[in-house]
Order: sequence, then structure tokens, then C-alpha cells
Amino acid sequence: MPGRTLRKRNRSRIIGATAVAVGASLALAACGSTNDTGSGSAGGGGAGKVGVILPLLTSPFWQSYNDYVPKMAKSEGVEALKTVNSNSDPSQQITDINNELNQGVKGLVVAPLDSAAIEAGLDQADRKGVPVVAVDVAPDKGKVAMVVRADNVAYGTKACEYLGRHVSGGKVVQIMGDLASVNGRDRSEAFRTCVRTKYPKLKVLEIPAKWESDTAASKLDTLLNANPDIKGIYLQAGGVYLAPTLQTLKSKGMLRTAGQSGHITIVSNDGIPQEFDAIRKGQIDATVSQPADAYAKYGMYYIKAAMEGKTFKPGPTDHDSTIVKLPGGILEDQLPAPLVTKDNVDDPKLWGNTVK
Repeated sequence: MPGRTLRKRNRSRIIGATAVAVGASLALAACGSTNDTGSGSAGGGGAGKVGVILPLLTSPFWQSYNDYVPKMAKSEGVEALKTVNSNSDPSQQITDINNELNQGVKGLVVAPLDSAAIEAGLDQADRKGVPVVAVDVAPDKGKVAMVVRADNVAYGTKACEYLGRHVSGGKVVQIMGDLASVNGRDRSEAFRTCVRTKYPKLKVLEIPAKWESDTAASKLDTLLNANPDIKGIYLQAGGVYLAPTLQTLKSKGMLRTAGQSGHITIVSNDGIPQEFDAIRKGQIDATVSQPADAYAKYGMYYIKAAMEGKTFKPGPTDHDSTIVKLPGGILEDQLPAPLVTKDNVDDPKLWGNTVK
């Protein structure tokens, strides 16, 4: 849309590393087995082009996902069109969906920017009988064949538990994502709840940063001026918040490596190579690795299945994940997302160690 000022928002992801059986097809256990409806009507009986819509390309996580898409489409036998970048604009994303539908796609793989706003695009696809798989973010409403996403509640909990084990008490900060996204809400509330119930000696300070790096930097600077005694920081999106956080700490003389007096314990989310390098240098301590490779793989797997008229049930899968039913009856394949520390940061199975 001409004249639009695109916001520099980096919507979640999440992201990260996981060891998945990239060549395996999904064969679910008894309670999670596939059911072929035999209708052949959804998306044209399994044949046809698939549109792939990205939320943004300003994050290393989404750049990696974008690189994985054509590889995984080929391995899963999906004819994927060139990806479309919605540039952090939820309204543009709805337009992108409509444009893809007008090109006659038979399936869509979309990474929603806004859990509520995406409903309009999902409704457009449903009216045309085109199945949609959502990646990374679950919609609040609307019809999708599957959500491919890691457990974002676990992200916030793992971050809390890591900080709780390494910070005996005092102030910790969580730099939050956009609360219009279910990812931001899940991570934020899980972190708060875990601290409240398990580590009451920690005091949580919060920075709503909307997946925006500039916002994170300026608000962290202000917060540190008023609270120079911060003991820990939780970054809900390393792809957006890592660089500004390290730069802000450095500018204030507060960036000290692990083991040094005054080191601020930092745990992140994403699993990008930059986070791994920061862990090796002792600048940050841990990250929860989101599976960019598995997001691309199973996005393609599930859209192909949906176009063939197949359906799924809740239950365990053969790739170390579990399909769960969300409110409203939406199914979500919750892929594993491991905690990465100095002890396992060099694991070659982590996707962040496989990209340049």
C-alpha cells in the first residue's frame, strides 16, 4: 500500500533449534493418528500451488525460515510459490493473503503477525475452500488445518527457571513481545507465573517492546538508569532484542561476561547463530531454541495433508512433539524447543549451528 509507514516490529517467532527427523513423514501414535477424509475437495485433492507468507525478514530467525522453505517444500513434494513478506504489517498481511488467493493457490502457509487480525485473512481463504496452516503464531479465531508452533508457555517457564537457578534474588527484567500475539502473551504470563510461584525472591520488571528493537533499546536504557541493580534479563526474541540489549549494556559499562563480578544473567528465545556466539563469549547464558527448520518442514507437511483432505487428532507424534487442541477446536503441533547453554551450544543437531 503506497504511503504506508511500516513499523519496525519483529513479531514472534520463536524460534530455535531442535533435532527433528527431517526426512520422516508424520506417523502419529494411536490417539494422534491421521484420518484421510477421502473427500479430495480441500485445496484441489493435494495438487496445486501453495502460497507462503512471512511476517517479516528483518530478523535472523525469519531469514533462516525463509531459506528453509524452498528446501522443505521440495522434500515434502509441495509446489511452493516465492515467499511473500508482509513487512511487520498485519493489514498488509491480509492483503497478501487475498493476493495469493487471487493467483489461484490451493493452499496457504502463513506466519500470522497478529493473532486476532489474521481472522479476516483466514475467512477469505475459507470462503474459497483453500486450507491454511499457521506457523509460529496461533490465531485467536478462524479456520486453520493445523498450527505448527512450539510451546510458548514452556519458553517463558524455561527462561524463568534458568534465571531462578542462577539468580538468588533481586530484580529481573523481561523484555516482552507484542501482546497482540499469542506468543507474546504466552511467554509473558508463563514467566510471571513461574517467578511468582517458584522464585518469590525475584522481582519482575517488564518492558513491552512489541518485537521492536528500537523500543527495546530505549526502554531498557531508561529502566537501567532507574534500576542499576538488575540481576537478570529475559529476552523474548533474541533475533530482535539481542543486539540492542548487548549494546545498551555495553554503553553503560554493564556488559560483563559470565564468571565476572556484576555479570547480568541473560536468557533469550530463538536459537539463532548470533545467540550461540554470545553464549560462547559469555555475554548471555542461555536461549530457548525455536525450530526454524521444523517450522518450514511441518508447515509443508501439513498443508500437503490438508490439500489431500487428511485430518488429525490430538496425541503424540513420531517427531517428539504432541498435537494438542486449542480453544475453539484448533489443532496445534507443539514442536520441541530445547534450552541451549554453554554445555550444549556446539551441538551439531541445533539448526543454529547449521546456518552461516
